[in-house]
Parts: sequence; structure tokens; C-alpha cells
Amino acid sequence: MMKYLRSSAAVLAAGLLTAGAAHAQDMYKSGVGGLYTGLNYTFVDMDFGSQEADVGTLSAKVGVMATPFLGFEARGGFGVDDDNIGGVDLSVDNFFGGYATFNLVNESPVTPYAILGFTRVELEAEGPFNTVTEDESDVSYGLGLNMAFAPNLSGNLEYMRYYDDDDVTVDGLGVGLQVNF
Repeated sequence: MMKYLRSSAAVLAAGLLTAGAAHAQDMYKSGVGGLYTGLNYTFVDMDFGSQEADVGTLSAKVGVMATPFLGFEARGGFGVDDDNIGGVDLSVDNFFGGYATFNLVNESPVTPYAILGFTRVELEAEGPFNTVTEDESDVSYGLGLNMAFAPNLSGNLEYMRYYDDDDVTVDGLGVGLQVNF
């Protein structure tokens, strides 16, 4: 009986090791447990008290899926389109941040997620006689959808609140592409 138990334990251990290695290999092929990078264009809405500006940013991100449900990423970007209100050009000069993503994994090619982190944003107002910049950090949060196009390529649509202070709010609606390694 003892010999049978030892043999069964050895077979079970070998099976678990083999399954674990196969699962780890599959995780990296699917992007889970592996690195990813992407580019986004974001339509940014900046509210300055009673004034509102619509600008655009281009950003890059790099991240890792720690589990199928949790990812960590860093983003950085800069303004590519500004808005003119009353002779003053308003823009996002640059921004960067670190975030955690909480993914609702399912069998469909669409994966909803929530995102939470911190962003440092530099806003710029350029008039005919001077330029004023505001450089602030804040908690950022949002919701999004990743849509798989191919095993290592996906697109995303995301709403994000980057910054919210007493007199300034920066929100964005972004679209982008992501490559999994």
C-alpha cells in the first residue's frame, strides 16, 4: 500500500510540474504574465472653472500582466493638439504616471477593465505676452475595454479622469493599439 501511495504521489507531482510549465508557457503566449506595450491617442477635455478646452495627446505605455486579473503599467505622453480660447492657446504639455489595471477576464475577445493610479500632468496656457504652466499630480482612475484582434494584438477604448482639483479637471477618452510579447 505504501509503495502504491509513493508511486501515486510521484505521478501527481510530475503531472503538476508539467501542467504548471505548460500553463506558464501559454500565459506568455497570450500576453498574461508577459510584457505589453501600446500607443494611444486621447481626446482630452480640460475644464478651467467656467472655461472648457478640447485638446489631444499621444501617449505610450508599457506594462506587465501579473495575473490574468491584475496588470501594472507606466504611461507617458505629450500634447499634439491644443485649443484656443479668447486668444490663449491651452494644451497638455506632457504627462506620465503609474497604474494598476483590474481586468474582468472572460471567454470573449472583449475584456473590460478598471484602472487606478497616479498621474503627473503639466498644463500650459500661452497668450500673446506670456506663458503659464501648471504642474500637478493626482489620483487617476477610469474604465476601459481591450478588444483582441489577433493573439498578440489588441485595441482599446478607455475613459480616464487624469486630474481633478478645485478649479481644474482633466478627463480623457482614448483609443489605441496594444502589442503583447
